[in-house]
Amino acid sequence: MHSQLLRYAMVGLISNVILYLAYLLLTSFGLGHKTAMTFLYVVGILQTFLLNRRWTFNHNGKVHSTFIRYVITYAMGYLINLIALYILVDRYGLPHQVIQGVLIFAVAVFLFLLQKFWVFRNTQNAEPDYSL
Repeated sequence: MHSQLLRYAMVGLISNVILYLAYLLLTSFGLGHKTAMTFLYVVGILQTFLLNRRWTFNHNGKVHSTFIRYVITYAMGYLINLIALYILVDRYGLPHQVIQGVLIFAVAVFLFLLQKFWVFRNTQNAEPDYSL
């Protein structure tokens, strides 16, 4: 689990630095904070699925069902992120730049646990699926 956590952290760190900088850029051009987060969330799902599936968790199970679980997991993370932005930024007026930066780490822990124990669960007896 230690090596998986380290790999997950590396994928997440690189991905989130790039996506956070894109978030700051998009919001500086006037795109709303929730719209920017939504767009970049979709981009992040696609790029991290490929890296986490093969490199982080060395998963050889079926791609289709794994991707559906991955999307469900990220949908839950998205809702947590969106609700937190609404409450902390829209209702309490805290700076979105700071709140989104903190949420990246909080949601990442949630996502790692779901990916480890549900999305990419140990499927040693399953037939390998080399598609995608």
